[in-house]
Amino acid sequence: MTCIFLPRCLRAWNLFSPQTLVPTPTSFSFLHHSSKNTATRRQHQLSQFEVKQLPWQQEATLYVHWPFCQRRCTYCNFNKYIDRNTDHERMRNCLVTETATLLKLSGVKRIKSIFFGGGTPSLALPSTLHDVIDTVAGLTALGDDAEVTMEANPTSIETSKMKDFKSAGINRISLGVQALNDADLHVLGRDHATDESIQCIKEAIQLFPGHVSADLIFGRPGQTQLSWQQELRDMLEICDNHLSLYQLTLERGTALFKMNEQGKVSMPDADLMAEMYEGAVDMLHDAGFVRYEVSNFARNGAESKHNKSYWNGDQYIGVGPGAHGRFIPQNIDECDYRNVRTHELNCLHPQREARIQTLEPNPWMWEVEHRGHGTRKRTPQSQEDILLELLMSGLRTQQGILESRWKEFAIRSSTLEDVFKESDVVKTLIKEGLLDMDNIGMRVSKRGTSVLDSILPELMNVLSSYYKQQ
Repeated sequence: MTCIFLPRCLRAWNLFSPQTLVPTPTSFSFLHHSSKNTATRRQHQLSQFEVKQLPWQQEATLYVHWPFCQRRCTYCNFNKYIDRNTDHERMRNCLVTETATLLKLSGVKRIKSIFFGGGTPSLALPSTLHDVIDTVAGLTALGDDAEVTMEANPTSIETSKMKDFKSAGINRISLGVQALNDADLHVLGRDHATDESIQCIKEAIQLFPGHVSADLIFGRPGQTQLSWQQELRDMLEICDNHLSLYQLTLERGTALFKMNEQGKVSMPDADLMAEMYEGAVDMLHDAGFVRYEVSNFARNGAESKHNKSYWNGDQYIGVGPGAHGRFIPQNIDECDYRNVRTHELNCLHPQREARIQTLEPNPWMWEVEHRGHGTRKRTPQSQEDILLELLMSGLRTQQGILESRWKEFAIRSSTLEDVFKESDVVKTLIKEGLLDMDNIGMRVSKRGTSVLDSILPELMNVLSSYYKQQ
């Protein structure tokens, strides 16, 4: 049996064939503001009562992609670029512009969290992140308790900038440690050493106590169960309250894939990687960590609010080259498109869309500079599309899928029980102790989590069959 794990940067699903829609240039006069006058701009404020009353269509999270890295890791196939001469001012201007454009077009009144991912966003200037955060605060409600996370590599250079990032508005750090073993770091192509990671974690905890996450990759070439357990013990001695564990996946086109094909490295087999994962779950549990999602563990309530929003099916807005988004465009100005058939995009009755920004930085910047955003693809999502994504993400969590959340998306208020309870497949999964259903919702058991990759396709087929009968 094998486990399934998401990569370090959460990648939104692109399950359906999107059509390329080319927007016509429009006026973006509302963007004409500068960070120099931010002190005079009033931050939008909502009372706690108002926040609780907001419908889900008026809230979202924001993901901001910084695509540049110092080097490409041997295992990485993310959207990133090596650029020694980054035009920081141009990138800042474009990130600010696209943030403002998409916030206005989405019509959301509150941004619950911001996540700066990459690439390596800690290579950006702190002032760039500050101006994006400031733009959000100027256009929506961004409370003092909003989680604002930045991914960072634990190099000595980036560690020295953490105080500046905190001043810029970052209040949570996610460190790409990946290994506490210099030989493995070299194989992975990382540009830091173990002692740098240890020092970075210590300094990060001093600056962001209770809000520091560390990533580790397991299933590395030549790794054994004993060496992995020792590495976890070492991490538990220095870490804060959040850890993410990701199984190494060989991606075609990466240097590590080629090394494996050539016999230069030897990967652990599936059974050993499953043992590594189950052993890690037990070890972290003994240390007070709760597995609140397949790959994420927290203690003292330190769960990632931003990622929990993804798994709960919330709206999210993606900014930057290659970023993905899921939200309902509520501003009718967005519908200034030519050659779009009405059944593909209904501006009078907007529906949630899967959106992808232009992949490469230079074309993306050109598009942002000429029309305010670099959205390359927009795909209207049906209720079945949305529920399929909720099924795939929600069952990764300890909480599972709440009935109340399902009803917010479901056609004619159909319940989880309506869709799944009478299925022979579901009855078998429940009988085998892999799946639980009650009036609260549906979730996989601890045993079910270990074989989630085989359970999900069966449940997706059940959902699709239900919609075919409607």
